[in-house]
Amino acid sequence: MATRFRLTLAQLNPTVGAIAANGDLARDAWKTAKAAGADMVALTEMFITGYQIQDLVQRPRFIEDAIAAIDALAVDCADGPAMGIGGPLFKAGRLYNAYFILQGGQITATVLKHHLPNDSVFDEKRLYSSAEVTGPYRVGPLRIGSPICEDSWHTDVSETLAETGAEILLVPNGSPYHREKLAVRQNIMVARVVETGLPLVYLNMVGGQDDQVFDGASFVLNPGGALAAQMPAFETAITHVDFVQTPDGWRADPGMMVKQPDTWQADYHAMVLSLRDYLGKTGFKRVLLGMSGGIDSALVATIAADAIGPENVRCVMLPSEYTSPHSLEDAKDCATRLGTAYDFVSIAAGRAAITDTLAPLFDGLAADITEENIQSRLRGILLMAMSNKFGAMLLTTGNKSEVAVGYCTIYGDMAGGYNPIKDLYKTRVFETCRWRNANHFDWMMGVAGQVIPPRIIDKPPSAELRPDQKDEDSLPSYPVLDAILEGLVDNDVAIEDLVAAGFARADVEQVERLIYLSEYKRFQSAPGTRLTRRAFWLDRRYPMVNRWRDRE
Repeated sequence: MATRFRLTLAQLNPTVGAIAANGDLARDAWKTAKAAGADMVALTEMFITGYQIQDLVQRPRFIEDAIAAIDALAVDCADGPAMGIGGPLFKAGRLYNAYFILQGGQITATVLKHHLPNDSVFDEKRLYSSAEVTGPYRVGPLRIGSPICEDSWHTDVSETLAETGAEILLVPNGSPYHREKLAVRQNIMVARVVETGLPLVYLNMVGGQDDQVFDGASFVLNPGGALAAQMPAFETAITHVDFVQTPDGWRADPGMMVKQPDTWQADYHAMVLSLRDYLGKTGFKRVLLGMSGGIDSALVATIAADAIGPENVRCVMLPSEYTSPHSLEDAKDCATRLGTAYDFVSIAAGRAAITDTLAPLFDGLAADITEENIQSRLRGILLMAMSNKFGAMLLTTGNKSEVAVGYCTIYGDMAGGYNPIKDLYKTRVFETCRWRNANHFDWMMGVAGQVIPPRIIDKPPSAELRPDQKDEDSLPSYPVLDAILEGLVDNDVAIEDLVAAGFARADVEQVERLIYLSEYKRFQSAPGTRLTRRAFWLDRRYPMVNRWRDRE
């Protein structure tokens, strides 16, 4: 009879700093594995602490608490399957990103991370020490090698493990989502499988942490790169994978096989999950937002309804004399379709009071953007007052195009605690609204159907801060603007190359100027869901004071 090894994969959602609660999740997963007759249960990178923990990991007491929790798990889970779990290790004056193997009441092996990522959202070289590559560890009949996350993106660690006797590779990850990343991961892991000739388990965590979303989508590959199991994206799951020893080595039996989302579904699920977790992990149960009758606030309201249920969402219309009747109708229509609460609060009296107060100072000066911004800032004051009074987090609704060029008012419509569409360009906002109107899934807590009125999607965008205002009065059309922004922000393309590609030099230079001038606004903006490789915050770090421009 062939020798078998059952590995339980726990694709779970830990919370940063909730060490005891994360330990309880690990215990529950171990109990599930034990009931299934598993030989081992695997959890993800830095699971006991949550991830990413940034400078929190430098607190000595924090590390002590994490290690104590792992020691307790070893004792509590002595009678049953082994456990692999990530956490920090402080050893000989150095801090490491570690993966602990618990068996028989003790830690029987410790794997330390060798390659420390130091790009995009990661700066692990500042926090951890790089360890030498060690060989595999044994659990029952099987020798397992565990490259920790980044270690699997390089050839040397996996090859060393294969050369020193590993029979399968188990890769624990804290790999955050960006658009189309699953395909990138799978291609790299197939390369590791081809190079080593070993089966590979790619185990990733799930959940939102600040701006980052961990999308799960764990998978198992057999030698040659054949997919043996695929877990769901953006959802917690536990599954069991049976490995069988054959004359050609260990092979995984076919297991869970979940269809993966397309780009539109993945982005939307990321925004819903990140908002849901940001609220849940910070203790908020309700949200409110300014509902303008425009497309951005309609989409944010829809994401919020899908994240925490429409009964926990409050939409507030704050009209001025420049607010069109269509906007009033559309805002109420969208809130009604979604089933959220809806409030109407005019800013007329407050605006008159502020205007009167400033009149002596502004006497003889023409009205300009100052008066426009007063409207936006007054709305921010009112919304923050409601947030304080009702205990609901205020959501801000600026898309990536607006955030990039500063087409937003600091201390006004930028006020808020979270922005789920912060990394979504305006052209994608339009398509995302159409997608949501046509699609509904079980993980959405909002209603199905055409929840965003077509008129909101089809009408020209406007801030409605002066008569007949349109966004394109001040900016290039959104298809042109977004294409330029993708070049300048996402891909670091030179101005000359964009001009050579057909864009007007005046447009490109205007957009570049606005990007740099708006850096101080982004520095003070709310966090928001990371959807791309160049989201504003950790992916792209620029000085606020910067006189350089791309000129020949």
